[in-house]
Amino acid sequence: MPTASKLLFLPGVSGDTRFWRPVAALLAHPAAKVHLGWPGFGPTPADPGVQGIDDLVARVLREVDRPTALIAQSMGGVIAVRAALKRPELVTHLVLTATSGGIDTAGLGVEDWRPAFLRAHPGLPAWFINYKPDLAAELSEVTAPALLLWGDADPISPVAVGRRLAELLPHAELRVISGGDHDLARVHAARVAPLIEAHLAKTSGSAA
Repeated sequence: MPTASKLLFLPGVSGDTRFWRPVAALLAHPAAKVHLGWPGFGPTPADPGVQGIDDLVARVLREVDRPTALIAQSMGGVIAVRAALKRPELVTHLVLTATSGGIDTAGLGVEDWRPAFLRAHPGLPAWFINYKPDLAAELSEVTAPALLLWGDADPISPVAVGRRLAELLPHAELRVISGGDHDLARVHAARVAPLIEAHLAKTSGSAA
């Protein structure tokens, strides 16, 4: 597997394309850095052709046009996993932060944040609320090495979720950020960036 020549940063449900910029600014990796938004979420204008998660996955796949590392937050992590399953020959690395990763999180202490978030952001597309995949049986097919970044103070995606993903992904390393909440990648960029830098230096199939 070649090294990544593109770093594709995927936001969470907020669609905030600025979320990953503090980390991206600290990365010395020479790959092109691309910050993708979700149509209808955050600052990215709505697109009538985007009516569900499948359409967001397709949007990411269009960007995976060369060896690409997917660096994803929360909802973006589900999309990243699905893209990695579709394009194993081009997705070189995964970085997943505070995400379900597409697994059933029942019984893992997850706080149900979606209804309150939708009430606070009534302009967001409502279809993301009902998307509850279970990719657990497919995760063993992910060939890219995965860095899992979790905060120990995150009620939305507690560390138990990261541990479960680490069990299911064949080449995964879980790192827990002390004091990290759901926005740990932005708030603790100076701690997160070196972990991502080291991860991007790994070859496919290597583990810590």
